[in-house]
Amino acid sequence: LCNYKGTSHIKLAAAIEFIHTATLLHDDVVDESLQRRGKPTANLLWDNQSSILVGDYLFSKSFQLMVEADSLKVLSVLADASATISEGEMLQLSAAKNIHIDEATYFKIIDGKTAALFSAATKVGAIISNMNETYVNALSNFGRALGVSFQITDDLLDYVGFEQNLGKNTGDDYREGKITLPLIKTISKSSKDETIFLEKTIGKGIQNPSDLDQAIFLMRKYNAFDDTRCEALLWASKATSYLDVFPECEIKTTLKELTSFVVSRVN
Repeated sequence: LCNYKGTSHIKLAAAIEFIHTATLLHDDVVDESLQRRGKPTANLLWDNQSSILVGDYLFSKSFQLMVEADSLKVLSVLADASATISEGEMLQLSAAKNIHIDEATYFKIIDGKTAALFSAATKVGAIISNMNETYVNALSNFGRALGVSFQITDDLLDYVGFEQNLGKNTGDDYREGKITLPLIKTISKSSKDETIFLEKTIGKGIQNPSDLDQAIFLMRKYNAFDDTRCEALLWASKATSYLDVFPECEIKTTLKELTSFVVSRVN
């Protein structure tokens, strides 16, 4: 899909990874997370201050690398993505424990906190390879749709995944009061008594050990898991469709396989 240009591509790949890592460091502090990919988080190993400072350093380093790539377009795309990611994280924080959040708000959150970086990563590859506007937009849209599909799948795995594969405890989103798609779909169909239960356990954070099982029972009752998986598959299909403008090649096949893998994590 693009011609490899050596050093510039390497620096931009590093910049994107630094932005991603910095976001995760800050995210773990905000969420008070104890595990990340099966290992203790930096804020647990050291402290919150250290995690924030390292995250800030990585953000700064990423912008140094962007400047060295010598492309104002690329710098603009990644700078915009960094701001959008922060906005998404702030919106998620403000939406925590609010069981009245709707799907539109949820998609705005994940579009900011996840899809924006996926979109930026695919878009800058096209820009630095001097692709025409059609290809640049196609790869940008591909990345965004892939990011949405990835995050929906991740949110579903929080309830139906296996801990040894997730690298974190199942049900963490529920315990932290994060309102994700499985919960939103369940809340929209819940009875008055069920809504009261969810308001108490999520909205007010008053939880007993058995409450997670009850919440999962309600999600299964209202087919929230199946509906959420269908949503992830829909976005994966959208992502693949954006690649139709490209001729068949090995990289195009790899991107399609990547899209399939994202949703295959939930059987």
